[in-house]
Amino acid sequence: MSIAVLSGLIILILLVIMLIAGVPIAVALGVSSFCAILPIMSLDVVVITGAQRIFSGISVFSLLAIPFFILAGNIMNKGGIAIRLINFAKLLTGRIPGALAQTNVVANMLFGSISGSGTAAASAMGSIIGPVEEEEGYDKNFSAAANIASAPTGLLIPPSNVMITFSLVSGGASVAALFMAGYIPGFVWGLACMIVIFVLGKRRGYVNKDHLSWKEKGRITFKAIPCLLLIVIVIGGIIPGIFTATEGSVVAVVYSLILSLFFYKSIKIKDLPKIFMDSAEMTGIIIFLIGMSGIMSWVMAFTGIPDAISAALLGLTDNKYIILLIINVILLVVGTFMDMTPACLIFTPIFLPVCNALGMNTIHFGIMMIYNLCIGTITPPVGTTLFVGVKVGKVKIETVINLLLYFFVAIFIGLLLVTYIPAFTLWLPSLMGYV
Repeated sequence: MSIAVLSGLIILILLVIMLIAGVPIAVALGVSSFCAILPIMSLDVVVITGAQRIFSGISVFSLLAIPFFILAGNIMNKGGIAIRLINFAKLLTGRIPGALAQTNVVANMLFGSISGSGTAAASAMGSIIGPVEEEEGYDKNFSAAANIASAPTGLLIPPSNVMITFSLVSGGASVAALFMAGYIPGFVWGLACMIVIFVLGKRRGYVNKDHLSWKEKGRITFKAIPCLLLIVIVIGGIIPGIFTATEGSVVAVVYSLILSLFFYKSIKIKDLPKIFMDSAEMTGIIIFLIGMSGIMSWVMAFTGIPDAISAALLGLTDNKYIILLIINVILLVVGTFMDMTPACLIFTPIFLPVCNALGMNTIHFGIMMIYNLCIGTITPPVGTTLFVGVKVGKVKIETVINLLLYFFVAIFIGLLLVTYIPAFTLWLPSLMGYV
């Protein structure tokens, strides 16, 4: 048995056992990686090298963007942004069938991109627009399904912490290129949800009867402009190189603080310590996870696990479309049991060499993987966004899952488009000169 196969089996078996036992993912990654390298290295060398890999893995300037984007998202979540974006989204959806649910989709795309969190979008939008939909006669399960299915769009539409994580673990893929590449797939996901809502809404007779005057429309737009400017300022500064993604995250914090404290006055100074504490706690979890994943990446590279898996997959068939389909199926299954960040950290070093060998661009692979893993956030048994959306919508998983199946089909078609048509991902980055 080769070193790669032996180490791979040790990692896989120990990882599965510890995850089933409820061991934190970061700890499971570190322990399984240490055990996998022990048969070929002495204990003292493993401990010293492992410690070095942890610190080198987190001593990366670009990682500073993660805590700042998390902080900006938390400030915006509590800053009264949701209702203003919902009112603005209503103007965009008009009177098409299922207009309130369509509003939910557009609002999730806007708010999710600002907050960088699918669960935050599902919670904020579902709690505000859900009761309004119920008053208009919408079925609670239909409303919850629309909210849950569209919440992950903000993870694809930048700025996105998962893209920064992928940039790190992929060996330095351009964050700006990933940001630009996420727009069209994010819109594809949102459009897929809107098509499903259109069909089901028309069948159920859900039509918006509200008619706003031009004066009211102007007032709503005016109130939403400061929220939307956050996206324009951050992305508009990163893309032309005015500032880096890390510096852009600091700009997002300062802007969101000024907006919430002084413009909307929806946050008080006394609220900030709690916001800072929540952001620090979330950051600590993610950074510790990234540090531990550095050990696994080193073990995999040292033992040749990615090369062995690449050779095995390429040995099955030389048809790139079938190999990409196999990778997508594996990631879909993984996504139902594992959160996005650890899944991205574990499987990028495994599948990226395979896709590169097939001639697939790293940026294209990254967006395909993120899109795929986003589906896992709305599927049981570990779908965090699903659980939040069900709780906020006051429905049960077993009653909402039948409606979610329609959305899954449409979203999966979008995944195939993103996977097999590179232009969906690479057109904007190439237009900006990143690819």
